[in-house]
Amino acid sequence: MLYLIPKMVDWNDCQKNLGVAFRQESLLEQAFVHSSYLNENPGFTRPSNERLEFLGDAILNFIVAEKLYEEFPELSEGELTEIRASLVCRDALAELASSLKLGDWLLLGRGEEGTGGRAKASNLANAMEALVGALYLDQGLAKTRRFILRQLKPGLEKIRAGKKIPNYKALVQELIQGQKRPTPVYRLVEAIGPDHNKQFTAKILVEGEVLGRGIGKSKKAAESQAARAAWEKLRCNHGQTRL
Repeated sequence: MLYLIPKMVDWNDCQKNLGVAFRQESLLEQAFVHSSYLNENPGFTRPSNERLEFLGDAILNFIVAEKLYEEFPELSEGELTEIRASLVCRDALAELASSLKLGDWLLLGRGEEGTGGRAKASNLANAMEALVGALYLDQGLAKTRRFILRQLKPGLEKIRAGKKIPNYKALVQELIQGQKRPTPVYRLVEAIGPDHNKQFTAKILVEGEVLGRGIGKSKKAAESQAARAAWEKLRCNHGQTRL
């Protein structure tokens, strides 16, 4: 049975762009196979990237946790967890994948292609995790660690400079979506004080349940604090370590 590739894929160009040379090019290719492509091309012999994604997620979390543990001995367990989550959450990984142009090599079904699948944060983040899994199987842990830390260098530099603030709204949304629950809703509770020195209070709700409240000098800051409270509550209640 024939299968269709949506465009000519040059895996050598892909490897040059990534700065890596795979021994098994089949692993590299698998990292970019979206399940929609298999649905439309049953004769294609490679599996989707989902198993590599599973492996890559675990490796990413380990390497980032190891790096933060070694480099920031003054930080508590909670602070380390927050920073790790901010570095490997879906939006952060999608941003990394976009900078590496991983969307250019995705093998997508026509439907997924037609709905902008190459730019979807979920597809990009999954491809990034799958690439890490493929690299680990092909190159081993040491080379995979070097690759990951090279990509995370800008984020780590911001942490060292004290400028890296976890995006709690993104972290909470990803956690909630992982639980198959509706998107969180933020509501302004009150705004008190003079215009030049207002204090805002906001709350975050999911299915009518208040998960957290926050106070800040702006509506955005109050929502961020509410999201942080929700994230800490959910992580504690569910023993969540992967965000």
